[in-house]
Amino acid sequence: MRPRHLSRRVLLVGGAAALTACSTAGPPQPSVQASDSPETTLLKGLIAEKERTIALYSSLISGGAQKLAPFRDRHQAHVNELRKYVTVASAPPATTTSTATGTATPAPTPKASLSRLRDLERKAAALRIRQLDGVSPGVAQLIASIGACEAAHALALPRSL
Repeated sequence: MRPRHLSRRVLLVGGAAALTACSTAGPPQPSVQASDSPETTLLKGLIAEKERTIALYSSLISGGAQKLAPFRDRHQAHVNELRKYVTVASAPPATTTSTATGTATPAPTPKASLSRLRDLERKAAALRIRQLDGVSPGVAQLIASIGACEAAHALALPRSL
C-alpha cells in the first residue's frame, strides 16, 4: 500500500479543525432554523443509501452467504466515514431514496439477490461522478473513493453463492 500524500491545504484545514474542536466545550449546535447545505443534504442521502445497501447485504448474509460479509463491511466503513462529515439526527424512512441532488423519492422494496446487488453497485458507482460537482475537496475525495469501491464490488461479487 502506498503512503498517502496530503497537500499543505489539507493539513492546514485539518489542523485548524482539530484546534477548533479542542477549544469548544462540545460539538457545535446547529441553529434550529438553519437548513442543511446542499453538501450536507447530499451526505445524508448517501448515508441513507448506504444503510439500505447494508441491509440488502445483511439479508443475504443471514441466509447463509457469509462470503458477502466483507462487501457489507466496506459499506459500513463508508457510512462511518460519511458520518464524520455530518450529524444525522434520524435516518430518512426506508421507503425513500435519494437522488444526486439529495431529494427524496419513493423507492421500491428490492428483493436481495446477487444480480440486484451487482446492479445496485454499478449504478451507485456511476452516480458518484455526478455527485462530485460543488462539494468540498475532502468530501469529493471521499465520494470518489466510495465510487471506486462500488465499481470494484460490481466486478468482484460472485456469480453464485
